[in-house]
Amino acid sequence: MIVDPGDDAEYIIKKITEIGAKPRLIVATHAHFDHVMAVFELKLTYKIPFYMHHRDEFLLKNARSSSLYFTGVDPLIDPPKIDMYFKNGSVIKQGENTFRIVWTPGHTPGSCTLYCQKEKLAFVGDLLFADSTKGRYDFSYSDEKLLDKSIRIIMKFPGDTTLYSGHGNKFLLKAVKKYFKTNFRIPRVSVLGDDPLRRSCSEAR
Repeated sequence: MIVDPGDDAEYIIKKITEIGAKPRLIVATHAHFDHVMAVFELKLTYKIPFYMHHRDEFLLKNARSSSLYFTGVDPLIDPPKIDMYFKNGSVIKQGENTFRIVWTPGHTPGSCTLYCQKEKLAFVGDLLFADSTKGRYDFSYSDEKLLDKSIRIIMKFPGDTTLYSGHGNKFLLKAVKKYFKTNFRIPRVSVLGDDPLRRSCSEAR
């Protein structure tokens, strides 16, 4: 499984070849350009499906223009076709492992976390990072309150769960748990389901 391939596709393919892996699908925790720019070429190369949440589809369509705006580089790649949409609570099976999809909006409307209880790991995208900071919420379509609720959901995972964020090093949940509990208030929530967002999704800047 390839997660958040935002790097150069040629580089990713080279690394996959070096370790002898045979990817079966591509997933995106969210659709910012720096998490999806290699999806199109990887789909063509490996003939495998691509999964993400439907609420980020507008960002996927704008990924090329966003790359040009933020980096000055036009990747000249069209948006890839989404083969299956994530649903909160659905599962993805990879060999003997099962990843549960946890809808964790806030950074983007369709941000999701992929959690494997057996291996005690989770791919959290840009929800939170190793330096105890949370993801950006200053985009027109972001929502800080939803982001905080999403973080509370992740805080319920076991402390020895290894988190892989979209930027920076992997880290243990317990390393940031105390900080998030004591340094800012996270509203309590029991279930974070697919309820309508309180803020409409506008075009990505």
